[in-house]
Amino acid sequence: MGVTVDHSKIVHLVNTDPVIRTLLEAPIPMRLGYVGLDGHPRTVPVAYLWNGHAFVFATPTGAYKVKAIAAHPQVSFTVDTTDFTPLIMLVRGTASVEIRPGIPQEHIDASRRSVGDDRMAEWERHKRANTSEMALITIVATHVTVCDFDTRFPPPAAVNSLTHGAE
Repeated sequence: MGVTVDHSKIVHLVNTDPVIRTLLEAPIPMRLGYVGLDGHPRTVPVAYLWNGHAFVFATPTGAYKVKAIAAHPQVSFTVDTTDFTPLIMLVRGTASVEIRPGIPQEHIDASRRSVGDDRMAEWERHKRANTSEMALITIVATHVTVCDFDTRFPPPAAVNSLTHGAE
């Protein structure tokens, strides 16, 4: 039987956990997992941000993942470091798609971490000149697991299946 997770507890965890906060501030893309229109899994890196309530990213409206996520909104992603003792955030959630004119501010803010402040003005000028609309994808987390391999290891399979709602 599945376990229901209170979304307010997830929000509190993401807003306060030091490992998650470190990952959210780092220039590391989300490695988004979703189900393609053909029923097969896909994974793609995307620049993202946490808006205090949900994870968001923007992509061109013609991107394959837009139609796939609209058809199959259950997604997952990981954000992790490659250090010897990695920091890892594993998330599952439900995604929604909203088409916005121009470039959503969320896309600019998410891209800043990887583009860098010194190149941001030119990047934004070029992006605005070449973009008429984008799809804003919002992921409301239904489960979050944090591992830092110093103090928080992945839970055992039995605990993991129960907390992840597996039957």
